[in-house]
Amino acid sequence: MDLTKILAIAGKPGLYNMIAQTKSGVIVESLIDKKRFPAFSHDRISSLAEISIFTTDEDLPLKDILKKVFEKYDGGPAISNKATNNELKAFMEEILPTYDKERVYVSDIKKLVVWYNLLQEHGMLDFTEEENTDVAEEITVATDATETPEASTVLPETKEE
Repeated sequence: MDLTKILAIAGKPGLYNMIAQTKSGVIVESLIDKKRFPAFSHDRISSLAEISIFTTDEDLPLKDILKKVFEKYDGGPAISNKATNNELKAFMEEILPTYDKERVYVSDIKKLVVWYNLLQEHGMLDFTEEENTDVAEEITVATDATETPEASTVLPETKEE
């Protein structure tokens, strides 16, 4: 799942898909109503790939949080963003027990839920490619660990004419 072209624009509800880049900004399409309009460089535009959540350890990218929500709800919609503050905090505690309770506000959790449900509704949550690359990395690591130095230095014989 590539979140680099999914944008959040301050002061505008929902999420936007980047269609094209212009000299003064970008052309975006709303995921909600599919309307296209220009977003200018003076607008506060954030790519979802750049957003992370504060934790007590290190900040966690939004992509990892979305994956945790996806796994918890088996790919279905999450709780409503209209749930009570206590329900939203309990949801966040269940998804990410180490989130920083002082720096992550209820409004942030609501935004996370809205974004997740919007991406889920439009079928944009696909984590299968990441699982395949994780498996490929594990195979590479396992292969590297089992190779012996002698095997890697043996070259095939070549005939000279």
